[in-house]
Amino acid sequence: MVSAASNDETPKGNMWDLEQKLDQPMDEEAGRLRSVCREKKSSSLAILQLAFQSLGVVFGDLGTSPLYVFYNTFPHGLKHEDDDVVGALSLIIYSLTLIALLKYVLVVLRANDNGQGGTFALYSLLCRHANIKTIANQHRTDEELTTYSRWSFEEQSLAGKVKRWLESHAINKNAILILVLIGTCMMIGDGILTPAISVLSAAGGIKEDHPKMSTDVVIIVAVVILVGLFSLQHYGTDRVSWLFAPVVFLWFIVIGSIGALNIWKYDSSVLKAFSPVCIYRYLRRGDRAWASLGGIMLSITGTEALFADLCHFPVLAVQLAFILLVFPCLLLAYSGQAAYITRNPGHVVDAFYRSIPGNVYWPVFIVATAAAIVASQATISATFSIIKQALALGCFPRVKVVHTSKKFFGQIYIPAINWVLMVLCIAVTAGFKNKTQIGLAYGTAVVIDMMVTTLLMILIMLMVWRSHWILVFAFASLSLTVELTYFSSVILKVDQGGWVPLGVAATILIIMYVWHYGTMKRYEFEMHSRVSMAWILGLGPSLGLVRVPGVGFVYTELASGVPHIFSHLITNLPAIHSVVVLVCVKFLPVYTVPIEERVLVRRIGPKSFHMFRCVARYGYKDLHKRDDDFEKMLFDSISAFVGLESMMEYSDSDNFSFDMRDQNTSKSITLDTSDNGDSLTVGSIVELTDSSLIGSIEYNKNNVKGMVSHNGEEDELDFLSRCRDAGVVHILGNTITRARRDSGPLKRVAIDYIYTFLRKICTENSVMLHVPHESMLNVGQIFYV
Repeated sequence: MVSAASNDETPKGNMWDLEQKLDQPMDEEAGRLRSVCREKKSSSLAILQLAFQSLGVVFGDLGTSPLYVFYNTFPHGLKHEDDDVVGALSLIIYSLTLIALLKYVLVVLRANDNGQGGTFALYSLLCRHANIKTIANQHRTDEELTTYSRWSFEEQSLAGKVKRWLESHAINKNAILILVLIGTCMMIGDGILTPAISVLSAAGGIKEDHPKMSTDVVIIVAVVILVGLFSLQHYGTDRVSWLFAPVVFLWFIVIGSIGALNIWKYDSSVLKAFSPVCIYRYLRRGDRAWASLGGIMLSITGTEALFADLCHFPVLAVQLAFILLVFPCLLLAYSGQAAYITRNPGHVVDAFYRSIPGNVYWPVFIVATAAAIVASQATISATFSIIKQALALGCFPRVKVVHTSKKFFGQIYIPAINWVLMVLCIAVTAGFKNKTQIGLAYGTAVVIDMMVTTLLMILIMLMVWRSHWILVFAFASLSLTVELTYFSSVILKVDQGGWVPLGVAATILIIMYVWHYGTMKRYEFEMHSRVSMAWILGLGPSLGLVRVPGVGFVYTELASGVPHIFSHLITNLPAIHSVVVLVCVKFLPVYTVPIEERVLVRRIGPKSFHMFRCVARYGYKDLHKRDDDFEKMLFDSISAFVGLESMMEYSDSDNFSFDMRDQNTSKSITLDTSDNGDSLTVGSIVELTDSSLIGSIEYNKNNVKGMVSHNGEEDELDFLSRCRDAGVVHILGNTITRARRDSGPLKRVAIDYIYTFLRKICTENSVMLHVPHESMLNVGQIFYV
């Protein structure tokens, strides 16, 4: 956040000093409660149980790849038969080993943000180690959060040099942001393409048993499954999630067993594909081999979703599940299909279903369909999660987010996104009608997402992990060599299906960047047009108006200063509430803000003004649920502040101390009014929302009141209570944003059309905060940016 001191270019005189005293920024003086969030250690049995449960959430997408990999690798049949199959199998084996196992499971998963995965989780880690986040309301107080932990760097270290380079120019910060947005857009593209290719591939098993069946029937079956899948999203996955892990576990056992049987039955010589020499021989075949890389790359699709879905499971549990079950079963499945194809080269197009023994065909088909649905569900959930992260960090238009589970916090549902995904998914399935074009589109999205992750991981390894440059170079060169090779293949087939994710990603990128740009410009306008505290002081205790009973919550994006909306309000209305609270809701680049550190409170102006500021801070994982009473949380925080303030004012002793401790936890606050240089002074910030601690404040304040004299003054807590009973009004700005007349054409299009349209269709702030409609007052304004 840019403080008033940095923005004010006028000479700093007495008026400036007065304003600083009246409305000081929220500093680290708070008696902050520390609740360090650490991952709980689990027993070996619990880890194994979690590893089993993670199968249904994390590995569904990766596990269904054997349905369509060989089909997309050789869509036009085989030319050199055995050599082609073994070469392709060798590429599959080493892609799974280098990318899925080494890069993601052993390295990238360790870069999670307290269990949160995805590109925005990596971005939040970087933002906490370098000042590269281009969000509003940044302030050093936020860095004092237990979930923030910004580190210092030695100036001559490589990490320090990289940090200074990133912070030196705005273009560097914007480049990192755009890189993250590209990765996010590609992940959203996965949410469209994964259900399409997985369900279509699974439904294709019907035609194998009935060869004369029309392809349109398969398409209709796939569309019906997709409609049912998306229509059930609003129920959440909590009620049926207990089925996910057994289904995926059974799926891996089935494909691994069939693969082992086919190796023994048809051709065990395909195991020579474990030699990397086969890759060299295969790629020497020229353009035909190079063109097939797009299909081979589909064997590692799902690894990005694996990282994005990382939630509620320890990294060790996911690693064990992959190493002990997923990885060996996938190797057996691909090797078994390769063995079958070497003896039946004409069946390469439908190798998976053709290689199934006849007596178990239909049970396997049912399991395959169920696994495809689970894989689609996991990708859709990952899409919801990553959009929620983007929304919280100001990079996506406000949309309604529904919490679907009381047990699992990460299970959310976004209605608008769900229906958009369904329409696009059905359009892709019905439009392409075959797995080859969908596979090319899918591969394009995944490989770009992988490259974004690699580039962000380079910065993570340097600045967060402090890794040696040799390790960073080895990771980057290994990952980028594989990914750029695949990218060079899929990008040449943009006209054959790769244009779909690129078009979708470009559209979403424009939406996200314009929304972020417009939000930042609105914040800059509010910063420059905020009202001087000296002007507020000149209005007197009544603010120059009639003070009517009640409480007015004035919502603003400013964490310091008085917003222009407030001056606009009191200029046009002859009265204002007896208690005025300026409320700022801000999201930080952390996964969560502990509840006891969520609200900052301080007083604005003299006590007779009855004006307060509340800053409610959230992480990208935190969610406003309908059953959360946001209004009550603010009142409790203000009451806690006033209670602490009263205990200090009414103390007779020059060395009065008070200790408030929660009997059930180790959380405590100690106040000491002795003049020792470290005392918590009146007017300092109070950071407190825990109801049990607030109750302790009330109890001890009553004890203090019995020992001191009020000097005839009315108790402020009673005054606040009466004002709350008189009525509460939530005052929000109903603003229109316009580009200035001297703006360029690009800015005019971005602000006047795209941003304005997005603001009209996005969810209102009142809905996001669950503000009662009958208690809401909108103040109209026009912002020229």
